[in-house]
Amino acid sequence: MLDTRLYHHLVTWLGQWPIRQALQIVGSEKRLRPGWDGAVRPVAGLGTPDGVLMSVPPDKVDTVRALADLPLPDLLDKLPGAVDHDGWRAFEAVFRWTTDPAPLPDAGEWIPAVDPVVPKWLRPFGAEVLVARDDDGGYLAGVGIKRHDPYGNELSVGTEPAARGRGLARRLVAQAARRVLDEGAVPTYLHDPANLASGKVATAAGFPDLGWVAYGVFGPEGP
Repeated sequence: MLDTRLYHHLVTWLGQWPIRQALQIVGSEKRLRPGWDGAVRPVAGLGTPDGVLMSVPPDKVDTVRALADLPLPDLLDKLPGAVDHDGWRAFEAVFRWTTDPAPLPDAGEWIPAVDPVVPKWLRPFGAEVLVARDDDGGYLAGVGIKRHDPYGNELSVGTEPAARGRGLARRLVAQAARRVLDEGAVPTYLHDPANLASGKVATAAGFPDLGWVAYGVFGPEGP
């Protein structure tokens, strides 16, 4: 049975759930509104063994449905143009979630995102971020929370090259997942299918790969 928090997150994030056909195109006003970081994301999709649900702006539903007979790779190739974002690219990411993070020891502390030790990539997450430091107080690794809605929050982790191989990322991700759960939401984790290191971190932190895939389109700044 799907976790209630995850169900509500998917309904809120995509505009509809569950998937009821092999390829389901739905319109959602969410595709027109700023997301967790203020950016508008015109496509959000999720594939499971039951099929694929693609959420697009309401006025683009018919245009995207006209592509529904194409093989999925071809549909994804045409998707940016179908939602009036020529020059953007479609992406696929492994979508993971958990309600039972690995019982790993904490590895960091929660500090304000504006703290001088927080690296540039971690600052847009706002509020507090989770940071592991060295003995001199320097940044080693960190996790930010993408607060999509009250039901589902996505974790993003980064580790300095010199600090890799110590198990910091998996411990930080598990620690952050426990906080998200304590706050009443379900933690999610997305990564490029080719990023095997990120996949190993997710698995070790208690985020299994269930064969779910997230979809979207992004511009030059990335997803």
